[in-house]
Amino acid sequence: MRIKSALAVVAIAALTTACGGGGGGESSSNEPVQIDFLSLAWQKESVAANKQLVEEWNKANPGIQVTYVQGSWDNVNDQLVTQFAGGTAPDVIHNDSPALAGFATDGYLLDLRDKLPAELKNDIPQSAWDTVTFDGGKGEQGVYGVPFLQESQVIIANKKLLDAAKVRVPTADAPWTWDEFSAAAKKMTKGDTYGVAWPMKSPVNKTLNLALNFGGTFFQTAGGKTTVKVGPEEREVLQRIHDQLYKDKSADPAALGQGTADPLPAFYKGKFALLPAGVYLRQQVAEQAPDGFEWVTLPGPKGTTTEQGAVSQTLSIAQESEHPDEAMKFISFFLNGSNQAKLAKGDWLLPTSQKAAADPAITTEENGWDVATASAKDLVVAPFLKVNGFDEWKSKVATPVLQEYFANKITIDEVAKRLVEDGNKVLERYQR
Repeated sequence: MRIKSALAVVAIAALTTACGGGGGGESSSNEPVQIDFLSLAWQKESVAANKQLVEEWNKANPGIQVTYVQGSWDNVNDQLVTQFAGGTAPDVIHNDSPALAGFATDGYLLDLRDKLPAELKNDIPQSAWDTVTFDGGKGEQGVYGVPFLQESQVIIANKKLLDAAKVRVPTADAPWTWDEFSAAAKKMTKGDTYGVAWPMKSPVNKTLNLALNFGGTFFQTAGGKTTVKVGPEEREVLQRIHDQLYKDKSADPAALGQGTADPLPAFYKGKFALLPAGVYLRQQVAEQAPDGFEWVTLPGPKGTTTEQGAVSQTLSIAQESEHPDEAMKFISFFLNGSNQAKLAKGDWLLPTSQKAAADPAITTEENGWDVATASAKDLVVAPFLKVNGFDEWKSKVATPVLQEYFANKITIDEVAKRLVEDGNKVLERYQR
């Protein structure tokens, strides 16, 4: 599961170089401190919310002025590598938690443990802080970002087809089991209509995070060494999705090679009834669905638990920033409870702030906000967040292997063999 959306189609503004991490040197007493803030907001509502909060800050804090710098999820990490190496990184950096481990280990991000205000620290639960806690290369755990938005997996359903099937409608307190989910999809498969669509162009995050429903972690660490693990727990969700495709034939094969949002036109036409997706996809459905199309948000299915892996969007401070205290003051304002609610609504994601999570704007039944927000309780640290080498394992090993499996070209035993054997060769290089 990745919070950065593959749907992001933004005009990529070059990441303008920050001036020595905050304005090119110490400001004189009558000049404001200059802070550069790299934002990766891309949805129209989200960009507007980000810019509005920066404007509010600048009006209220003439002595600390923040410059909004527009970045893109598409290339942010490559550009940050260049900027860190050149000493031109922004002071405040928007990213997601998987990217922080490497930058923290390389010494590019500031350990925030001693700078976090109590109010901010206490408003965000420990499970979210765990997503930004890493070994910074000094043999101890540090906090390298403030987590503020998270994504969960839900099911977006065609209400007409759901009602016609007369299946039990799941609730946040009583979700479908995976067996019920499969049975409902089979019941909704009639004629040219399938019960479910699984877009699997990028299958790794979705399946690894859902695997936690059955306790599947895919990685294990013993004696300081991490290896890939594909046992019964890891196979469970993979096999169930595969069964929907080829045993039950309740899953639309046309969706397999598609990205998350690509099946939406077919969804609106009633080609399938259920679309498992990240909570952010609700925005496109709300904005694009044709007049008269009724849809509802359902909680994700339950295995032995309802746990899902959590990845956080984060704000970090560059180690080289000349104004870390001022940067933290801005972050504390930007991510307070009321502001997180605005940011969550703009991105259609889940706030980590407990105050924000109680905001009526994101607990209403409209557009499934109540179901989406309730799903935050199921989020736990995604195990792969802590794995050095995960990104390469994901791109070079897991993505092609899972694509072949869901295309029915290899068996689940072959999946396990290749994920483990090829995967351990990748991880070995990162643990020498």
